[in-house]
Amino acid sequence: MQPFSRNLALLALGVASLASLPAQAADELHYNQVSLRAEASQEVARDLMIVTLYSESQNADPAKLAAEISTTMNKALEQARQVKGITLSQGSRNSYPIYDSKGQKITGWRERAELRLESADFAALSKLTGELLTNLKMDGMDFAIAPATRKASEDALLKDAVQAFKARAQLATEALGGKGYKIVNLNLNADGYPQPYMRGPMMIKAASEDASSSVTPQVEAGTSKVNMTADGAIEVLMQ
Repeated sequence: MQPFSRNLALLALGVASLASLPAQAADELHYNQVSLRAEASQEVARDLMIVTLYSESQNADPAKLAAEISTTMNKALEQARQVKGITLSQGSRNSYPIYDSKGQKITGWRERAELRLESADFAALSKLTGELLTNLKMDGMDFAIAPATRKASEDALLKDAVQAFKARAQLATEALGGKGYKIVNLNLNADGYPQPYMRGPMMIKAASEDASSSVTPQVEAGTSKVNMTADGAIEVLMQ
């Protein structure tokens, strides 16, 4: 019986040793690992112009009010469709009651409808905006980076971000006295998209005070910074 017990003990020890191998392998996998972050960025010209115009009026008769707003917006849409390279979309349209001083009786209705225009042709959209301001009002003028432009910029920055990560990895390896490194993982991400740059309505108000003639607003789009980050970990190979 004694040899049998000894064999059982040796078997149990062997099973325990085998069970510990995955844990040891996991420990070795994370040995001498360093987390790093690198970034590449560049200023990119905002090449998309976005203009939001609106018509707003009030009337005691909601049907007449709706017809008036529709006529104004339809005329603006038809005029805008004649200009090439302009993307049109209708924004929100809302109407709400106007009450008397006591807030009990409806005395009229107010309605507002929006028209959104986008284009990479700043000159054409500026001219159209000046013409439409004879009948519409300005809500805002924004500038943004067009999706295709942003993608091209991010693709170019991706290589720069990888090179910056590798340079930091080499610095970290040398600082630790290692003979080399291998990349354990690497994540490449574009930073959050910046909000469009907005021109305030006051600039357009001055340009549209004379309703009898159109004035082309002057524009300067500026630039936005596009960032690409490289986050990851390396394993330093020691001497």
